Amino acid sequence: MKTTNWWPAFRIALGVVVLAGTAGCAKEPAVVHPAPPPTAAAPQAVPEAPGDAHAILMRMAEFLAKTPRFSVNIQGSYDVVQESGQKIEFNQGRRVIVSRPNGLRVEVEHSDGDKHLVLYDGKEITAYTPSQNVYAQVSKPGGIDEAVVYFLKDLHMQLPLAVLLTSRFPAEIERRTQSLDYVEKTAFNGVPLHHLAGRTETVDYQVWITEGAQPLPLRVVLTYKNADGQPQFQAQFSDWNLAPEIAESTFAFTPPAGAKKISFLAQVPKISIEGAASPEQTGGQK
Repeated sequence: MKTTNWWPAFRIALGVVVLAGTAGCAKEPAVVHPAPPPTAAAPQAVPEAPGDAHAILMRMAEFLAKTPRFSVNIQGSYDVVQESGQKIEFNQGRRVIVSRPNGLRVEVEHSDGDKHLVLYDGKEITAYTPSQNVYAQVSKPGGIDEAVVYFLKDLHMQLPLAVLLTSRFPAEIERRTQSLDYVEKTAFNGVPLHHLAGRTETVDYQVWITEGAQPLPLRVVLTYKNADGQPQFQAQFSDWNLAPEIAESTFAFTPPAGAKKISFLAQVPKISIEGAASPEQTGGQK
């Protein structure tokens, strides 16, 4: 089946949009719940009132932003809208390790088996693609926050849910969210969760956050409401570890044998890109 995968552009948008985040919290009409069947039991009381949605969201964001180290697995999927309007879902798995202020490691594996690695050691950002044995590297001192922003905005690379990795997460979601509702108290694999739904200018989002002293996101759904077909991105978080043992080599990059260093596309002079244009663009001239 021939499919059109515009995910690269989508991931760019995702990184930027998610960097923009969520929360804010102007009040809007409450979430409309589906009507319960006649035999359904009355809903149980929610410990936190719906008005606590903002507090729950911000507690999660601040908790993550202040956690010195953590690791987590993220199983994600994203819709790719075909020219026909049909949506095709692709999957992606990620392993994320954070050690503030300077250590970041993101291992990515797509559903087709292609893998990528992004590293930051406080001095340099490295992106490596094993299947092609190529890597790009750029100097960026300053810490994870600065590296993530530079990676997304200046290098035009993709790093979904990147804002979760930064200390500016609370401020970003506070700034971007236009409305927020408490949907329900629910559970996933026996874990009690708060289900929240928010809206930004470009994205509707849902997030499921654990109860208790360690409020962590276990699921996120993003709907790109202004994009054709309103595609969604979904992510399941698992194996949260807030005190992982991290070796010094975790964030260091040693080029494998035969690895070729290339430039990030954003670093390539425009004239070089134009020089590689198609014959239709160049009139057949090389």
